[in-house]
Amino acid sequence: MTRKTLIAALLLAALPGAAAAEGFNWNATLASDYLYRGIDQNDDQPALQLGAGYGFENGLYVGAWASNVDFGDGSTDAEIDTFVGWAGDLSDTTSLDVQVVRYNYLNEPNGTDYAYNELISKLGFAENYTFTFGYTNDYFNADVDSYYYNLGGSWDFAEHYTFNAGAGVTVIDQGPLENFIDFSVGVSRAFGPATVALSYVGTDSEGEDNFGPDLSEDKFLLTVGFSG
Repeated sequence: MTRKTLIAALLLAALPGAAAAEGFNWNATLASDYLYRGIDQNDDQPALQLGAGYGFENGLYVGAWASNVDFGDGSTDAEIDTFVGWAGDLSDTTSLDVQVVRYNYLNEPNGTDYAYNELISKLGFAENYTFTFGYTNDYFNADVDSYYYNLGGSWDFAEHYTFNAGAGVTVIDQGPLENFIDFSVGVSRAFGPATVALSYVGTDSEGEDNFGPDLSEDKFLLTVGFSG
């Protein structure tokens, strides 16, 4: 894969499906943009994101998630992720969510295949914190191992508000791209059936070196989400 093709493929990332509650569940989000691990996926345009899943009594779940995208290739216009996983409590203070995600893309350019798989584990602990670990042996279909580490937290304040913060690092075993850090800080609040969140999202200088200033610039992200 050439450097140009690899960099284009690296822009194709997805939001892993959330663990499903028992029975059928769904979610819908209107977002001012689609950012994944600090990188713009939709050319500074609004995104509509829809998800659905089914959770079983034993903790297993299956589901799918989709968003419109714009990678600047003149063709690819949607991402559809499918996932299967297990989620449950390990103790009174810790929980575990392990899933395999398949990232799929619609209307890819001729001769291009962006699809790949990732194993993602999320450990919740100390009430407010989540540690996420992701691994793929086929980084964006480039036949390269990659690891993702993220530590995030959320804290309620002022009765109705939640402060959210997190930082992650993408480690790439080989190839022309450098390891890079992403971060986000924000506030969310529920208004009836809707949850509104405003976040500030960005990457370090290595992220800018990899993807360019337009795709990796720090920016505010506004989302309005619904679930049931």
